[in-house]
Amino acid sequence: MLEYTDRADAGRQLAQRIAALRFDDVVILGLPRGGVPVAYEVAKTLGVPLDVIVVRKLGVPFHPELAMGAIGEGNIRFLDQETVARGRLTEGDVAAVEERERRLLNQRVARYRQGRPRVDLHGRTAIVVDDGIATGSTARVACRAARMLGAQQVIMAVPVAPAGTAASFLEADETICLMTPRDFRAVGYHYRDFSPVEDEEVVRLLDAAASMLRPPEASGADHGYEHRAGNEHGEGNDVGIPAGSVRLQGNLHEPPGCRAVVIFANGSGSSRQSPRNRFVARALNDAGLGTLLLDLLTPAEERDRSNVFNIPLLAERLHHATRWIEARHAGSRIGIGYFGASTGAGAALWAAAEPQANISAVVCRGGRPDLAGDKLAAVRAPTLFIVGGADTHVLELNRQAMARIGSTTVRLDFIPGATHLFEEAGTLDQVAALAADWFARYLLPAASKSQASELLP
Repeated sequence: MLEYTDRADAGRQLAQRIAALRFDDVVILGLPRGGVPVAYEVAKTLGVPLDVIVVRKLGVPFHPELAMGAIGEGNIRFLDQETVARGRLTEGDVAAVEERERRLLNQRVARYRQGRPRVDLHGRTAIVVDDGIATGSTARVACRAARMLGAQQVIMAVPVAPAGTAASFLEADETICLMTPRDFRAVGYHYRDFSPVEDEEVVRLLDAAASMLRPPEASGADHGYEHRAGNEHGEGNDVGIPAGSVRLQGNLHEPPGCRAVVIFANGSGSSRQSPRNRFVARALNDAGLGTLLLDLLTPAEERDRSNVFNIPLLAERLHHATRWIEARHAGSRIGIGYFGASTGAGAALWAAAEPQANISAVVCRGGRPDLAGDKLAAVRAPTLFIVGGADTHVLELNRQAMARIGSTTVRLDFIPGATHLFEEAGTLDQVAALAADWFARYLLPAASKSQASELLP
């Protein structure tokens, strides 16, 4: 049986086929969730924009698995009038289903785009990418939605699909499919690794794709690292930090007279471009704290999902970044703290527990501190856990970690109604305020604390 190593492998192979066809003015549209890792590789190879196209099926009320239509962004709506008539459904029946699904669709769009505008498709070639086609119902709706959103040409591109389905896909101007097995059973049969894709992974890949398209800035060298000047709005400087045989990419912001720096340890499916971490970083900057947003893995290492949970490796990378910050401030006192999110929380606590660590404070947001294991008992830095009140499983893991931690200064704050990604209105503001207060208290010199408290949101 022919198969792909994983979705990234399938995406790279699909990209080669698409590149040979030389489409003009292309936008890649990944179908969440599984289609996005494939689409990311295509967009990266072609050097074109990546976006998601989110659609929801409208199920018959008394038989939800049977589709009577679908909806997409931009108030796009399709109805199968024959199914509606056969089910004797009223306008009210259809409206009730659409209202529920529209709410879920909008939540997904907000989660994935994180405030980014939808890529304009007018007059462009939209290539809709998924990790494979089984029945093709979702892909068909996505192609119709792309056309209604203004695409001049719509291409459907997948690594694998049944021969009959690929040949009869009329919703696209052209269908590109690398593999059309006659004994097709399911998409996952054609991948060695067909692990579920989480929402955080979708957001990370969209962030990474957007970052690749930003114009390069002037570079220089200092202290053995690569440096790109920050913009006029104080977004910080892009830096490269030596860490053994690799160079870690980061974004450093140090306000004038900087006396403390918080290093961000990103979690599963996140990066230094994470809008949530950048939001928190800005609040810390406003409180007089420096920040280093850091990618703990290289792009090549990220392709192996097991690296995301390699806590000793991530903690070692944090150690390199910490030594790098200390070298920048040689001869002056500098306070260093860690802000860990998701699996990054485990790495932050592991690194803070090392005997040579000189970490003055740790904050974990929606984290997995349990991944630090027995290292928790060696943590001496004041530690704050911030968890969404509705994120019940992670909340319990944080309570257990709190009982095991060695620090005598430890606190758990949960934000009522907040879920794992703190997407609810105002919840991320609360995270930023709590983190800024904690770091200002334990990192900034006493003389600076009163000034920092005035700047807290």
